[in-house]
Parts: sequence; structure tokens; C-alpha cells
Amino acid sequence: MIGNYEEEIRAAKEKFEAVLRSQLERNERINADKKDTDFTKLDKITIGICGGDGIGPIITDSAKTVLEYLLAYEIASGKIEFKIIDGLTIENRVKHMKAIPDDVMKQLKECNVILKGPTTTPKKGDPWPNIESANVAMRKALDLFANVRPVRVPEEGIDWTFFRENTEGSYAVGSQGVAVTDQLSVDFCVTTTEGTERIARSAYEYARKNRKDRVSIITKANIIKATDGKFLDICQRISKEYPEIETDDWFIDITTAKLIDKKRRTAFKVFILPNLYGDIITDEAAEFQGGVGTAGSANIGHKYAMFEAIHGSAPRMITEGRGKYADPCSMLRATVMLLSHIGYQDKADALEKALDKCMFTEKKLIITGRDTGATCEEFSNYVTETLKNI
Repeated sequence: MIGNYEEEIRAAKEKFEAVLRSQLERNERINADKKDTDFTKLDKITIGICGGDGIGPIITDSAKTVLEYLLAYEIASGKIEFKIIDGLTIENRVKHMKAIPDDVMKQLKECNVILKGPTTTPKKGDPWPNIESANVAMRKALDLFANVRPVRVPEEGIDWTFFRENTEGSYAVGSQGVAVTDQLSVDFCVTTTEGTERIARSAYEYARKNRKDRVSIITKANIIKATDGKFLDICQRISKEYPEIETDDWFIDITTAKLIDKKRRTAFKVFILPNLYGDIITDEAAEFQGGVGTAGSANIGHKYAMFEAIHGSAPRMITEGRGKYADPCSMLRATVMLLSHIGYQDKADALEKALDKCMFTEKKLIITGRDTGATCEEFSNYVTETLKNI
């Protein structure tokens, strides 16, 4: 009978109340701070370089080398500086039992933008304790609300840009669910008005600026009525501010099907998605481009921004001695977005052209992840050499 669980229900109610209070406080904070960084007015731009775990330091160092080539003048003049941040390893995070140790967070906040390698998030059965994802923690602490992931395959007519809400949804309090009893566990999904408005406006502003004529809102609002329903309603309201852009909405399950429908997929341009759906579908989308190893990601807030690969830390490559064959293209695609974000669009365009040439058209070197292909260093040098002729 239900009366046998009074103590468990009381404890769960206390946990749920704490979650609600923390989210209401977060909502007040994001409503209070809406001023964007103007990079043109900064005397110096600090780029944090965080290697992370596994293959992270290898591919991040590769991207740093390309950045040093592209920004040589700005570095020499003091306009750009790099800040190396080493404390995001799983070993250091477990040592402090924090997703991001306090001293590392302080260093991150001293940077304007961050180029970050993949980090390991412990899962059930791992030897590591259950600490929160460093990515999730960074997105929340720096309020990086927009996760932007482009996927381009010109010969297939694919030109997609995904705007994934980054701080709410099913990931907002992902480590704070409640095991009410041995038989019942409950997690939480969060949607706020301000959180949804700002991701929607980011997507529509991008579409307007880049002359994209269609925005698609992706939810499961027919089933998840409170949170997904709110997300859909707000995005549709924001869409009315952009009458020149066509807006449609799709359920997440049929969207995954239509992305592989050759007759329909080229009609998609810009997507707005809640956190969990965006995480899943952008991995599917990246496969059209050559896999998650080829896709970069931007995490953008009003004050800070972080740029990363969308794949994981690939610890098996390290344990098998294949780390030097890691594919740097994901980090280099993220570097394109970093350069654009801080105002160096010409350099971003040049790097994107070089990557398209190296990855799709010329392909003098192929990355296989093994000794059958090029090393990470060889491929990044190939990109740098290609840049000299663009």
C-alpha cells in the first residue's frame, strides 16, 4: 500500500523542492544578465585551451597550432593571447569530486572564449565516481545557452544548422534525480520562458543574418505537454517577429526519419531543439558529413563562449596506442566557429574552405584512426599548408 512509503515520499518531496528552488533562482539570474560581449571593443581577447581527456589534448593541440598560424599577427601584437588550462582531466575532477574544480573554474572565467577537448563523463559501471558532466557544468556555470552545430555536405544539398538549447531540458538537473525506492526513480525536465526565448531568438537571428529561409522547431509536444509544449509555444511566438522566415514544427521521432529521406532532407535549414533531442539528432546529422569526428560545436552565452568537438574522449584509442591517429577535424570545425565568434570572419572562411578541400575534394591525406591513415599532426599540417594557398 502507498502508506508504506511515507518516508520515501517525504524525502523525495524535499529533494524536488530543492530542485525547484535552484531552478527558480537560476531563472532569476538569466533574466538579470542579457548583455553580450562586444569583441571589437576588447583590448585583448583571451582564448582558453583545455585539452580534456583521452584524445582531447592531441586534437586540441592540433587546433591550437592552426590558430597560431592564422592569428600570428594578432598574437604578436598582444591582441590575442592563449591561456592553457590543464585541470579538466577526469583524474583531477575525481580528486576534487567536482565536475569542474574551483581553481579550474576561476581560470575558465578569466577567458573570453574557450577551445575545449572532449572530457570523460562517468557512466554506471565505470571505475569513476558519479560526478556531473564537465560539459554540463560548464554550460550552466558560464550560462552557455546556445549549442550551435552546423552540418554541411554540399554535394548532397545538405546545409543544416542546429540550435540546441544548452542549459535546460532533461540535462538541466541530470545528476539530481531521485531514487524514490528500489522500484522507482524519477528525473526532472526543465523549461523556462527566458531560456526558450533566447535560444529561439538566437536561431532566428542566425537565419536572418545568413539568409536562411526556414526554421524548424523540434519537440515531442504531443506527449511531453508541459515542458515541450511550452518550448513549442514560445518558439512559435518568437517566429512572428521574423515574418520573412518560414517556420514549421516537427516531432523528434519523425525528424530523425526525414533526415535520411533524400527527397525531404534538403528542405531543412535551421533547427531549434530542446537539450536532449539536440544532443541525439546532431550525432545522427554528423554522420552525413563523415561522422562525429568531423563535426564541431559552439556553446554560446551572453558573456562567454566555448567551442568543442561533438564526440567523446575515445579512451580506447589511448589504451590501444592509437592516440596520434585521432581525427582533428572536429576541433578544426569548432575553430572555424570560434574565429567567426570573435570577429575574424575572413580567417574563419579561409579555414572552412581549407577543411572542405582537405576533407571532401582534394583528400591528399585520409584519417582512419589507425596506422592505415594519416596522423593528427600530419593532417593539421596539411590543413595549414592548404591555408597558405587560400
